[in-house]
Amino acid sequence: MQRRDFLQLGVGAAASTMPGRAPIAAGHPISKSDLCELTAAAAIEAMRRGDMSAESYAESLLARCKSLASLNAFISLEPERVLESAREADLLRRSGKTLGLLHGLPLPVKDSINSVGLPTSAGTAALRSFRPTANAPVLESLLSAGAMLLGKTNLHELSLGVTGNNPTFGPCRNPYDPSRVSGGSSGGSAIAVSTRMAPLAVGEDTTCSIRVPAALCGVAGWRPTTGRYPQAGVMPITPRFDSVGPLARSVADMVLFDDVLRPGAQPVHRRQLKRLRLGVPATYWNGLEEQIERVSETALEKLHDAGAHIVRVDLPELLRSDLETVMDILSYEVVANETAFLRDQSTGVSFDQLLGQMSAPLHSRFEKAFIAGGQNAVPKERYDAAIRRMGAIRAAMQDYFRANDLAALVYPPTLVPALPIGVEGDITIRGIASTVRAAMLRNTVHASCCAMPGLVLPAGMTSDGLPVGLEFDMLPGQDRELLSLGVSVEQVLGPIEAPK
Repeated sequence: MQRRDFLQLGVGAAASTMPGRAPIAAGHPISKSDLCELTAAAAIEAMRRGDMSAESYAESLLARCKSLASLNAFISLEPERVLESAREADLLRRSGKTLGLLHGLPLPVKDSINSVGLPTSAGTAALRSFRPTANAPVLESLLSAGAMLLGKTNLHELSLGVTGNNPTFGPCRNPYDPSRVSGGSSGGSAIAVSTRMAPLAVGEDTTCSIRVPAALCGVAGWRPTTGRYPQAGVMPITPRFDSVGPLARSVADMVLFDDVLRPGAQPVHRRQLKRLRLGVPATYWNGLEEQIERVSETALEKLHDAGAHIVRVDLPELLRSDLETVMDILSYEVVANETAFLRDQSTGVSFDQLLGQMSAPLHSRFEKAFIAGGQNAVPKERYDAAIRRMGAIRAAMQDYFRANDLAALVYPPTLVPALPIGVEGDITIRGIASTVRAAMLRNTVHASCCAMPGLVLPAGMTSDGLPVGLEFDMLPGQDRELLSLGVSVEQVLGPIEAPK
């Protein structure tokens, strides 16, 4: 696989510099203190040039992982295995052979994605010793491009939660305040990127699970169009909505990720914001916590000042039924999908065994809402109606974009900043009753329902020093256009302070 020229992005500087630092010149040795700050693109290029070895880079990232182990980003990590892979990468470079696009890059991977090198627990007790016989195809492609498996990251149990509080493996702790949640379910991957344990990580998003952790941990997160990447070998919730995707600290690194998995995709160029029409539906901007509203409105002003046209036209009524629609479909399908995965992946674990070892809250949720006959289970007639409604919602979203000549939607993905660990149920937002799940899902679930790509970028900080994200969505299939927009937007919004 040949190297792609990142200067085509118009972001060569973004790919090869660190915030507040001068560009790294070719042939210039990189100090150990700088290694963990490198973007993935910059690190790979430095290893290609021989300015640093893959082994020294891996050593620096592993040292960071060890020093920040209390954040609980990883479920499994074997340093010697990583170092051995790094030495092999250095030997490959010295041999003069062709190097992959991800040469020497240690990659944290959500522990719901099958890996031969390490167990795949999906964050649940019954699978903690499950060792797959094959990598998930998406992981195999990344490794074939020269990446190395750094470790398997912590997650909300079976990806069925929005906080990252895992009773079996411990909570994913927010890097800006370890007493608060990372967001879920891909919390460990977001922590790893935010704290410079790695510049690029793999997550998975069904209703919010890349985008919410990205927003709460101050990194970029991209949910691709549903089906853009293969989902085989990934513990499912429902393939109708499941989507593997990256978390990173730069959009250029997300482009690199997509270049590996979708070779030959159209080039990404910085997109002009002047006169670009961005939809701002009141539905997604009402009921925000004060700090989220302040930071998000300030970010909108920056986009307006950069030339974007802010279109404040609310959604039609049908598009406000997306959460109910998605939850009805998810609830009806999840047991059958997980049962098939357990069987087809030769886990040696039955669904009854999985259920029997679940944490009490998730076990109760399955019995009440997911298993046929439960008091809140979705009957077949309601499920069929939800499938029909999903089709209508997707058509309505297309019509909404066309009628208002929109390039993208923009909104804050969460209604509140990171909450304290242990808060899982009822909350109030500006005196109005809500729930944690609604606060994290209300604004993100439409993208899942409509199979849309969604990109979260850091927008600023609350007065308490917690990150706030802003999400941009486009219509299905417009992934490269969305990344082009992201390249421009991250320049306008600027970086946020790294966690201390």
